[in-house]
Amino acid sequence: MIRVVTDHRDLSFTAASTLARLEREGPVRLTLLAAAEGVAQPSMSQLVQRLERQDLVMRVGDAVDGRVTLIAVTDAGRQVLAARRRSRDARLADLMAKLPDDDRHALAEAMRVVAPLVQRMLADPAQSARSAQSAPLTERPDTGSDR
Repeated sequence: MIRVVTDHRDLSFTAASTLARLEREGPVRLTLLAAAEGVAQPSMSQLVQRLERQDLVMRVGDAVDGRVTLIAVTDAGRQVLAARRRSRDARLADLMAKLPDDDRHALAEAMRVVAPLVQRMLADPAQSARSAQSAPLTERPDTGSDR
């Protein structure tokens, strides 16, 4: 849903996700950033170089190990994220305002139920992955399509 209502003209979803992770979690090694974002290290290296050229991230030294370089979000990167969030929120509010009252109430109830689940997933992604792997697969009805 967030991907649909977010303006993608200025930044790719992966770039925005990377910036948001750096904003949330602080400076990190490039290898760990690539793993966390689920991309190959060379791809993350290219992305970080593009973000550096745009002054959205910078490389900083590690206070613990001076040999290590970390990737950090810049103030300009934070401003871009804030602007994207404001734009996304305004678009979502506009879409929500056009919904009938019954649909808005149904959506609010669904969010009340799902929000705690999402928070638990975000708090412990490893546990969520283990739960998903151990959950039994449910059969899907045959729709006559391979899709």
